[in-house]
Amino acid sequence: MSEKQTNKNQQTDPASKLDEELRQPPKLQTGTKVDQDKLRSEANQRAKKRPLMTKIIEKFKGEKKPYRELIINSEPLETRVGQLVDGILDKFDIERRHSAQRIVGGIFKGRIKNLDPGLKAAFVDIGMPKNAFLHYWDIQPQEADSSIEVVRVNSSKKKKKQAKIPLKEIPNHYPIGTEIVIQITKGPIGTKGPRSTTNLSIPGRFIVLVPFSDQCGISRKIEDNKERARLKKIIRDLTIPEGMGIIVRTAGEGKKARYFVRDLHILLQTWEKIQKKMDSAKAPSCLYKEPDLAERTVRDFLTEDIDRVLIDNETDHERISETVAQISKRSTSKIQLYEDSIPIFERYNIEKQIEQTFQRQVPLPSGGAIVIEETEALIAIDVNTGSHKNKGNENDTIFQVNCEAAEEVARQIRLRNIGGLIIIDFIDMKQRRHRNAILTRMREAMATDKAKTHILPISPLGIMQMTRQRMQESTSSGLYTDCPYCRGKGIVKSATTVSVELQRKLSGIIRRARNRTPDLERPIKLRILVNPSIIDRLREEDADLLISLEKDYNAQLTFRADPNFHVENYRVIDVETGAAYG
Repeated sequence: MSEKQTNKNQQTDPASKLDEELRQPPKLQTGTKVDQDKLRSEANQRAKKRPLMTKIIEKFKGEKKPYRELIINSEPLETRVGQLVDGILDKFDIERRHSAQRIVGGIFKGRIKNLDPGLKAAFVDIGMPKNAFLHYWDIQPQEADSSIEVVRVNSSKKKKKQAKIPLKEIPNHYPIGTEIVIQITKGPIGTKGPRSTTNLSIPGRFIVLVPFSDQCGISRKIEDNKERARLKKIIRDLTIPEGMGIIVRTAGEGKKARYFVRDLHILLQTWEKIQKKMDSAKAPSCLYKEPDLAERTVRDFLTEDIDRVLIDNETDHERISETVAQISKRSTSKIQLYEDSIPIFERYNIEKQIEQTFQRQVPLPSGGAIVIEETEALIAIDVNTGSHKNKGNENDTIFQVNCEAAEEVARQIRLRNIGGLIIIDFIDMKQRRHRNAILTRMREAMATDKAKTHILPISPLGIMQMTRQRMQESTSSGLYTDCPYCRGKGIVKSATTVSVELQRKLSGIIRRARNRTPDLERPIKLRILVNPSIIDRLREEDADLLISLEKDYNAQLTFRADPNFHVENYRVIDVETGAAYG
């Protein structure tokens, strides 16, 4: 059989073709553009199945609220939760089993392993791979929170109020080896360990129990004065153990007093269990762990605004239904079991929307796009007009693109769970009213975000700066790792660059070798190991240069291609001595 025919057979052989495909990197996924109008239409059809009473109340109030759904996909290795607003993915969370991020909100009994006076911090062993970071300020009793209005001070007659310790005295009060109870406030990010505090808080559905603080208050996010007055009366009437405090969450707005009584009873039971473990457990040990993602999400989002919760796992459905029944029996009707054969995230087009979430470029409805670059120090977001459909007035076109971008940027920040410093480069707008309108729209879009944000006005250069509280790593950090080939750079040296470096290296090695061996009749023999892509370059474009180098110094260069070599790596070996360079 001829060589030509053999090659032809290999090309048509399905197994060979499959092997070749597997050797290549995966094709770049651009993500399927999802028709948002179609998603809204499908959600509108589902909204018609809401209870009759809900429709009547909506009609009576004369306001049409968006249809909100929580879709929970529970699998053996991970749980995913998508929040849909009129069918469009507005929030996405993912949690792996045994993930380090599960420790956020957890209460641990630990032991101080190290004190750093420079950082003013203690490092606490909690039985995890990385010690918890505890700042000296977080050892002190918590200051009054500006976001909370204090209504009642529930001080204890028996228990004396803990006095503040000067920061320089903390190492004397908490020497190395001291056992201490802490709560994790921020999960491990990169090389940093989890951050912690001694000011414990246990969140419930409508209130937060603060066992080591005697202040009882209301979240300032509840703005209605009549509602605040009603909640203040409820707080004053609640029977709270002396020395403990509570905070009414925004979810408590409009709720009857019995909901708070029930919530407080559940939280006090939880605290009693923690106290028992606190006395009996040896450090390091976990005293309390936050519920898993599914239960936590339902607890945090199951308000009157959520129309239904759909879960595709029967066990989780029963467990969550029981938990919700303890808080509100009426709300259990919203918890539904998904039993269709089509995977739940495919059925509601969430998979396609997630694909877009991790793309560098995100299209806008009318043709523009935003480009998101996540770096170690900050997040850079660029707004481009692209092929915008509106061909009218230029100023109006730019304003429309920026309006769309503001909404999409806020959504992408929530979906990707990105935090820290965020820089948004909007298209330059000449009119101040347009810049102010974009600022207002951005603040409104971020108002529903649970993480704390601070947004500055657009600068004369068209740049908006904002910060977002970073509680844990971004979603992409949990799903992806740095490329082992380029080590996260995203680029590798070109064949030309490596060829130039190699020739420079060869020139230096040969010159030094010739200085050591003045006998010009004796050739310098070198063997060079390189990646096949580099040897192709050396044989074709750079062959004359290598021949000239050999003639000038009486050298003999032999090359060997090794596909296992990284494209940037090469090795020069002295044939006579066996010495390796490079």
